[in-house]
Amino acid sequence: MRNGLEPSEADAAFARIGGEAEASLGQQVLSVGQLSALIKDVLETTFPTVWVRGEIGDLARPRSGHGYFTLKDPEAQLPAVLWRSTLARVRFDLHDGLEVICRGHLEVYAPRGRYQLIVEAIEPCGLGALELALRQLHAKLAKEGLFDPARKRPLPRFPRRIAVVTSPTGAALRDFLEVLRRRWRASDVLVVPVRVQGEGAAEEIAAAIALVNRLTVPVDCLVVTRGGGSLEDLWAFNEEVVVRAIAASRAPVVSGVGHEIDVTLADLAADVRALTPSEAGERVVPAAAEVARRLQQYRQRLGAALRSAAEAGRDRLAALARQRVFRRPFTLVHDRARQLDDLEARSLRAVRRRLQRAGDQVDSLAARLEGLSPLAVLARGYSLTRRVADGRLVRDARELAPGEQLDTRYAHGRTLSRVEQVEGG
Repeated sequence: MRNGLEPSEADAAFARIGGEAEASLGQQVLSVGQLSALIKDVLETTFPTVWVRGEIGDLARPRSGHGYFTLKDPEAQLPAVLWRSTLARVRFDLHDGLEVICRGHLEVYAPRGRYQLIVEAIEPCGLGALELALRQLHAKLAKEGLFDPARKRPLPRFPRRIAVVTSPTGAALRDFLEVLRRRWRASDVLVVPVRVQGEGAAEEIAAAIALVNRLTVPVDCLVVTRGGGSLEDLWAFNEEVVVRAIAASRAPVVSGVGHEIDVTLADLAADVRALTPSEAGERVVPAAAEVARRLQQYRQRLGAALRSAAEAGRDRLAALARQRVFRRPFTLVHDRARQLDDLEARSLRAVRRRLQRAGDQVDSLAARLEGLSPLAVLARGYSLTRRVADGRLVRDARELAPGEQLDTRYAHGRTLSRVEQVEGG
């Protein structure tokens, strides 16, 4: 533990204060409040600033926003308080078991009769506060998948509109624009000015990214960049609000923050990471000279392909011209005409044969019908007799009665008669 006094000075102060306290006690009886006030004055005056190392325990963070915990080691415990305004500036997460170094001053809390450490600054042991905060936030966001390579989107090959979120006065913007001027001049660049370090810079960067994504005319890609610096200088690009804004961007994001050795959480969340602002320009747009060279190659390859196709077409046409069908085009027509004539003759012969067979069949059927006709029977001397009353054919004389009229038909003509007498058979 250290305090604002050297050891010898502290011993002398304790001796003096102890003597004064002893003298005062000999003169009067103190109330609890008076004694607490005396102790408070002694502690707060003697230890205006102390550094304490210990392990956090019993951490509590009520709705008031203050933080209460106990600093402890194997030998003792010390209550400690982090007021809300101080706690808001702590970049890493406090938790039980974390070993820290605290700077603050001692204070006596009279209502409970105990002294406590009012923490004014706190650092983790072994790691800097920013490094610990960076590790904790990286683990949290990685668990949510914000750094997953599967989320990365490709950049457009030939972007028409590029938005750049950066400081308008920094060297990063000049380097980026210089690369674009040298490599590719067919893109429009929209510069969204923000602060890139300091209090509130992260919120400005996140708001600028959200603003670009709300533009009526969308951009093809978005570049977030700044020059190099210390971890503290680049800290705005490690803030959770910036990382989430990059991950939520509809336009592909290129992060070019710092130098080659600098890696921020914004780099990990972006679709493409550039090592420097200049490389960000190289990653965003193609080189015009390279594009022209590729186009020349394509032109040559296309010309060669067209010439080859034309030559192949001429060879095929010549081969077709040598075919018999093209040398004597009407031969096939004449052959087909002869085939048609043959088919016509064969068809006529077949029709005639079919008609002949049909005629023979008709004659045969007519002869058979003639033999079965009742008129032929009548012609051989037979007749047909029917009753006039009902037209029934008379086959038996017993069916008749005297007086009935009969209609008899012969091969030629017919007669009407009346039955005079019936003789049984």
